[in-house]
Amino acid sequence: MCQYCVDKNTIKVTKYTVAGKLPDPFLLDDGSRVKTKEDWAKRREEMYKTAVELQYGTMPPKPEFLEIEPLYMSVVESYRIHTGTRAKPVVFTMYVKGADRDNKRPVVIDGDMCFDYPFDKKYTSILTDNGITICLFNRCELAHDIDERGIGHGQLYETYPEYTFGALGAWAWGYSRCVDALEKLGIVDMSCIAFTGHSRGGKTAALAGVLDERAAIVNPNETCAGSCACYRTAMSAIAEDGNERRSEELADLLDRFRFWMGPEMYKYANNEAELPFDAHFIKAMVAPRVLFVSEAASDIWGNPIGSWHTTMAAKEVYKFLGAEENLLWYYRKGVHFHHHRDLEMLVNVIRHVKYGEELNSCYSKTPFEQPEIIFDWKAPVEDYFE
Repeated sequence: MCQYCVDKNTIKVTKYTVAGKLPDPFLLDDGSRVKTKEDWAKRREEMYKTAVELQYGTMPPKPEFLEIEPLYMSVVESYRIHTGTRAKPVVFTMYVKGADRDNKRPVVIDGDMCFDYPFDKKYTSILTDNGITICLFNRCELAHDIDERGIGHGQLYETYPEYTFGALGAWAWGYSRCVDALEKLGIVDMSCIAFTGHSRGGKTAALAGVLDERAAIVNPNETCAGSCACYRTAMSAIAEDGNERRSEELADLLDRFRFWMGPEMYKYANNEAELPFDAHFIKAMVAPRVLFVSEAASDIWGNPIGSWHTTMAAKEVYKFLGAEENLLWYYRKGVHFHHHRDLEMLVNVIRHVKYGEELNSCYSKTPFEQPEIIFDWKAPVEDYFE
């Protein structure tokens, strides 16, 4: 076992509550249940209204135009992206490292240039040394991220004032514009695009992966509440350092970061059992593409049990679509950080998908005793197919 692998005793759960069973993603709005893959396509459109628009607000549209202005062409290439509307353009900078125009490589897109870790040479070299291009941008150029002062501040709010998206929706829009630009430049393998990000950036990567099906691999890293963790569960645990901590709940998230979310989510703070969705809807909406959920055992604020619960629920959708092998999840030892080990595991996933390389043995291990699942529905079986 490697130094980062967990076992059921890595953390000790001291308190665990469930506010209700997870809603059935196969239940159509008319009360019938999904029977065919065509039904699932309809159901996915219905889920968009809650999992996306209720949770994050109405999304900004595709831009009227996109133009690319090269700024610097060396080891790291930089481009100024001009997009949005002609009347109110949006401008931000995209950075690319490790592109090979003669042998186009898979690409990882990460919007976390507002954090410090993308500037670590080890972070980028883990990707580029393994034949993967890295594309970085600063999502905060699109929407500000300054506590309550972030509400409505930033270019995208000015360009699309008629929509209700919060900052996460604005930041997710940036991932798609990077895909547009990379496609226009013709410098990467467009069949193997991965989205990643950490914490609030992980929330963004998950949402971007739902919205843009050009992402073949979606890797939200340690998202906490508001994405991969379960709204309906709460926990406390003694972490690896011996200290007891609790998980983040919706009320905690909205107390500081309401501007990340849709304007109606406040109605469900301390009322999570009434939510018409939970995090398994977002995970399921990535299917059948590859979803790789990466977590840290001692990131108790990130609700490691809640993430496991919603991944198990999303697994039923992957099973229904015949893509169960495309749902991967992993806990490493340690705390809340986009650790180099997380990137190494993402590289493993990319090289498995692209080249058929063997998966690491550390997937699908929990740092706690697995509890009972919190849903009572299953994927429709093939006998139900029309």
